[in-house]
Amino acid sequence: MKNRFVRARAVLTALTAWGVLAGSGAAAGATADGGTLRLGRAVPVAPGVAYSAFDVVVGRGTAHGHLLTVDLADRRVTVDLLYPGAVGARSPVSRLADARAAVAAVNADFFNITETQHPGVEATGAPVGPAIASGRHLKAAVPDGQRFGPALPPGTTNRDVIGVGFDRRARLDRLTLRGAVLTSDGALPLKGLNQYALPVDGIGAFTSLWGPTSRVRATCGTDTDRAAPCSAETYEVTVRHGRVTKAVQVPGGGGIARGTTTLVGREEGARQLRKLHVGDRVRVGHALTGRRPAPLRFAVGGFPIVRGDEPLTGLDTVTPAVRTSAGVGGGGRRLLLLALDGAPGRAGMTVRELADLMDRLGARDAVNLDGGGSSTLVTREPGSPGSTVRNHPSAGAERPVPNAIGVLSRG
Repeated sequence: MKNRFVRARAVLTALTAWGVLAGSGAAAGATADGGTLRLGRAVPVAPGVAYSAFDVVVGRGTAHGHLLTVDLADRRVTVDLLYPGAVGARSPVSRLADARAAVAAVNADFFNITETQHPGVEATGAPVGPAIASGRHLKAAVPDGQRFGPALPPGTTNRDVIGVGFDRRARLDRLTLRGAVLTSDGALPLKGLNQYALPVDGIGAFTSLWGPTSRVRATCGTDTDRAAPCSAETYEVTVRHGRVTKAVQVPGGGGIARGTTTLVGREEGARQLRKLHVGDRVRVGHALTGRRPAPLRFAVGGFPIVRGDEPLTGLDTVTPAVRTSAGVGGGGRRLLLLALDGAPGRAGMTVRELADLMDRLGARDAVNLDGGGSSTLVTREPGSPGSTVRNHPSAGAERPVPNAIGVLSRG
């Protein structure tokens, strides 16, 4: 447990980052958690939103990064999920931000970036975890063994999210899909919603929010092995306005019309769907439920690295990389969004080092988001028609991603 001195230094560092104590120059300080942290002066981006750059010394050199602080107590500010209009699609963060006139944004969830293990199957580009945008439940989480990204720390899951509730407080939560397919013979459990991988024996629902991307990938791999072969037993049923209109053996692609739900089953799920016939009445219901009663207006997948002012145990301490993180402070009223710089010569950070940094910046809770070539932080200057990429993406240009955390302002 940290002593009072270390906690006081963490608060001091955080206040400096938020601009409360920042003057015309930079702030520097060292804590017991790591090397020297130098924070640049906080610059207002919009009412309730500030940007600052920082340097932090790690064992292999100096990491350079970019930090957004969002004051959710300022009612002119909102935070929402940015995505390219479909779950199975990707776009650069700057384009996602400009489409919503966001004043700032960072990339968010890990995603189905490649499919080298399944010849002939295309990567969907869909994210790993749950997603809620403007109160709308877009998708649920894939099985833990189907994720892309670093190994999950003990006690965490793909269902973990960071979000902001209708109460305007940010928090970490865990979203579970609750759903069923109601038929004349009874209820079939729904195990997926607009996700690129379904549990073995499961049935998943795909809606118009999925987009035109093929649904074949949803039947590949297993709950514990992403590279396992695609299922040999599948079935797909189309339900429109409460009735079955089509049934096929192999999942298809192409857009799904509003008012239509496509059900995809594998193994036992496929066997159950085969009992349905064209013209049968079917109802499909689903929702994402959290551990807390207050519903989330915005949520995106990310695995926890800090909880209750303490970095989690079991975090990677070996692999440095460019990284993105989001954290919660100030009793849920402050959101911290961070992306490291991928310019040549800049040091990366391990997940444990990232957790220590977020803790030092004042995040009581924090998650690790997609990193590497995906790490991107943008801001939009007042009066500017477009966003500016603040960091240097490690690939030399922005990588298209499935979603981003967007900061919007009425100021």
